Amino acid sequence: MSETDASLLDDLRGLVEPATRGDPQSPLLWTCKSLRKLSQSLRDMGHTIGRTLVGELLHKLDYRLQANRKTREGSHNPDRDAQFHYINDRVKEALAAGEPAISVDTKKKELVGDFKNAGREWRPKGSPEEVRVHDFVIPGLGRAAPYGVYDIAGNVGWVSVGIDHDTAAFAANAIRSWWRLMGRERYPNAGRLLITADGGGSNGSRVRLWKIELQKLADELGFPITVCHLPPGTSKWNKIEHRLFSFITGNWRGKPLVSHQVIVQLIAATTTKTGLKVRCELDQNTYPAGIKVSDAEMDAINLTRHDFHGEWNYTVSPKAPALER
Repeated sequence: MSETDASLLDDLRGLVEPATRGDPQSPLLWTCKSLRKLSQSLRDMGHTIGRTLVGELLHKLDYRLQANRKTREGSHNPDRDAQFHYINDRVKEALAAGEPAISVDTKKKELVGDFKNAGREWRPKGSPEEVRVHDFVIPGLGRAAPYGVYDIAGNVGWVSVGIDHDTAAFAANAIRSWWRLMGRERYPNAGRLLITADGGGSNGSRVRLWKIELQKLADELGFPITVCHLPPGTSKWNKIEHRLFSFITGNWRGKPLVSHQVIVQLIAATTTKTGLKVRCELDQNTYPAGIKVSDAEMDAINLTRHDFHGEWNYTVSPKAPALER
């Protein structure tokens, strides 16, 4: 049917996406509309279709029936949905203009060593890989902090695996590394950068050092950096969680993360049927925690808050001529 009815899939997506829950940039693949309502809406649009075929097409588009899942992390801000739409509009504008739009976050820190890793993998019968009984940090190995950058238009990811503190300086350096090694080549004529990020963590909306590091980065790139934060309690809907981190977790399931090099290799080997490619490198720099940022330093940032929720949406513009891009 979709082969002979050229607009059918597009019209189905158009019906599903506005009612799809969660993801602020584009829909997560589950919907609250019933097959009956969807088929009736499609018929109203001139398509000849029934509920059974609608279900088959939704599966083709990778939608699935989903049960409730615990994902809410805090109070429901009254402007949550409006912020989702605001982010969605900014991402669409960036993509339409050919400008880079990225989703960023730190993946869960992982113990490095022969520890149990959730999941199973194929091995000879009766010979599971032996791992430690207790999960204590191994001196000299510690924990790994993977900070990811997901290029929304390119469906490619960058991950910096840190060995020190997960700070704003570490986060900004991961974005810097992505730009130098991936982004600059893909967007040679970029005039701005859009970042979508959680409201907390090392790139949180209230983290002063994050804005200081963004100013350094904007000065280096020579163009403005706009940041749009997900509203409180919605970090699970960050696009990078579903487009990058979930596949990394699936790729290394059941495999003990015995060294930093193994972690880097497993992340870099992550692919999907939709063409996801990932580049990963170890960041061996140290990032001291607890750095204080004064009011004077904050006032010196060339920061413009947007009219809509300026605490979540703001642009940091260069103060100096661009350095080498």
